[in-house]
Amino acid sequence: MPAPHISQLAALAWRAAPEATHGPTTSADHPEVTRHPTPSAAHPEVTRHPTPSPDHPEAPLRPTLLTDRPDATLLRCGSVVAKAHAPDCDVERLAVRLQVAAHPYLRGTVLPPLPVAGPGGLLAPLADGRPATCWPYGRPVSPDDPDAAPWEETARLLARLHSVPAARLPGPVPPMRGPAKAARALSRMRAALTACGAPPFPSAVLAVEHAWALLPPWARDEAPSPRADVLCHGDLHLGQLVRHPAPDGPWLLIDIDDLGLGDPAWDLARPAAWFATGLLAPDLWSRFLGAYRAAGGPAVCPYGDPWPELDVPARALTVQTAALALAKAAPAGRAPDADETACVDACDRMVREARRARTACVLRELAGRPRP
Repeated sequence: MPAPHISQLAALAWRAAPEATHGPTTSADHPEVTRHPTPSAAHPEVTRHPTPSPDHPEAPLRPTLLTDRPDATLLRCGSVVAKAHAPDCDVERLAVRLQVAAHPYLRGTVLPPLPVAGPGGLLAPLADGRPATCWPYGRPVSPDDPDAAPWEETARLLARLHSVPAARLPGPVPPMRGPAKAARALSRMRAALTACGAPPFPSAVLAVEHAWALLPPWARDEAPSPRADVLCHGDLHLGQLVRHPAPDGPWLLIDIDDLGLGDPAWDLARPAAWFATGLLAPDLWSRFLGAYRAAGGPAVCPYGDPWPELDVPARALTVQTAALALAKAAPAGRAPDADETACVDACDRMVREARRARTACVLRELAGRPRP
């Protein structure tokens, strides 16, 4: 029997599905739930879909559990996906983010939420206190063909999002939560290592901690962002795009839990970090950056070197990725894999570069002093 929050989520999705009245006879209060196959290990941010024909908007109405994590539960029922948000999320800020996502300025850029609690209502509380939302089902990026990932489309969507007149949106629009997610990744790593006792890979942990300490306070969520006038996604990766209507509609951004005002360079930081660590091919990075600039995106200068704007966010996302990698590897009793090691090695390079820069600075200062 499903957990109570899953049963409630299934009932919510069932009631929101427009095709429910034509589906099989099942109690809306106790619809049967099937579990989704395990996500792809090679592309964990992109979920696989059950067969047959799961991407068809009129897929069978039996509720299918897509994921059930402490921070999010996702369940699909026909053309609707219901989501239970994190127990500790700020409900008032989430409500504003939902209003922003539903605003006409974001039409064609962000997937809009569905009503769940009467006219205009976008939030429904579950019995365990978690807020729940409903969304149209969209077809995600395929994990089987990463080379065909929609990099240019992603860049253009970001440029449109970053160009939305933030002052005209419902508000107050909360801060973008990118730095908060980075800080949470460090906390998660530390908690996982504490539970394991002696760190299984101390040099990797030191590299991540030292690289984290080198970041400015705002990137560690310890101070306000120096730029807070642009609407940002806050957690951009390929798992945050879907085609709607499924299966061949235009690409749209999803997951507004971290949406808010901040530095738009943060939304470009994950692809930038992957490029800098060798995880994203140079031609894919060039296509992504070129499409963003061509669409008038304000995060970087329209030509020339983009790294003055991208450097700090890309470093922060590298540290975040490395910290999450160690948080997963330690309790599993395994060493970091090749991609995870690349991020840890990048942290180590950051630390060594900072030491060399400090040494060079000291030597220049000493050279400028008069000899006795």
